[in-house]
Amino acid sequence: MYNSIWFDNLNKPFLNPPSWVFTPVWMVLYITIILSLLIYIFTPSIQNKIKGYIFFTIQMILNLLWSPVFFYWKNIGLALLIIILMIVFVILTISQFHKTSKLSAFILVPYLLWIIFAGYLNTAFLIIN
Repeated sequence: MYNSIWFDNLNKPFLNPPSWVFTPVWMVLYITIILSLLIYIFTPSIQNKIKGYIFFTIQMILNLLWSPVFFYWKNIGLALLIIILMIVFVILTISQFHKTSKLSAFILVPYLLWIIFAGYLNTAFLIIN
């Protein structure tokens, strides 16, 4: 089970949002991520979609890995590496999705911006702790 004592005792970076912000933001982002994928899946295309599926899958695996690495393993450095890779693979996903559906790509932009912000927070946690 997640123990917040470790996290609560970390020095917090500038612009660190209150903890209640994360749940609604991620709920909206996961809905948009799923919507983007569904649009991509159901948009007919002459382009081969396999790269888009691969990049999407990799970024989602990285997304799912980040929380346990940061909160359970308490490995801020590895979590930062995961976020950097996630940013790269979300950009690759957006690029591939754009070839089939501009809308499916556009819908992922807030997600990209949020994980860039998370990358800032992760970097700051690493530096100040």
